[in-house]
Amino acid sequence: MAKLVLENLAALRAFEGKDLPSGEWVTVTQEMIDDFAKATGDHQWIHTDVEKAQKLSPFKTTIAHGFLSVSLLSKTLGDLLEVQSAKMGVNYGLNKVRFPSPVPSGSRVRLQSRIATIESYGENGVKITWDCSLELENSPKPACVAQFISLMFE
Repeated sequence: MAKLVLENLAALRAFEGKDLPSGEWVTVTQEMIDDFAKATGDHQWIHTDVEKAQKLSPFKTTIAHGFLSVSLLSKTLGDLLEVQSAKMGVNYGLNKVRFPSPVPSGSRVRLQSRIATIESYGENGVKITWDCSLELENSPKPACVAQFISLMFE
């Protein structure tokens, strides 16, 4: 899927209430999981100990941290959409985050999303509420479902 490139925030507003194209598949590697564990200090064995997970985990492998899954929303949205006039974008927050399915190491996820609302924010910005679902390949349930809120400024 080619990146959706929009000229400005006015063009982005035309997508309010609409589904966006599916994102590209992203492989969640053990290296990503280990790096996330190092960055957050969350070294729970279910994420980082491959041998123990193969023996004791009901998933028979390590799984990604739920917060790693939600952190992929920024990257996958950025890969999906670009507003050329935007000078800066920042995360604002999250609403109702859920992790319906674990993400085994080596599996692939992709973003399914829609722009729920776009509100003016300050003189030159907007607050965007994105309805996001991180689809897990070959799974009936998504890895992560969240309402993600960001700010974008021209």
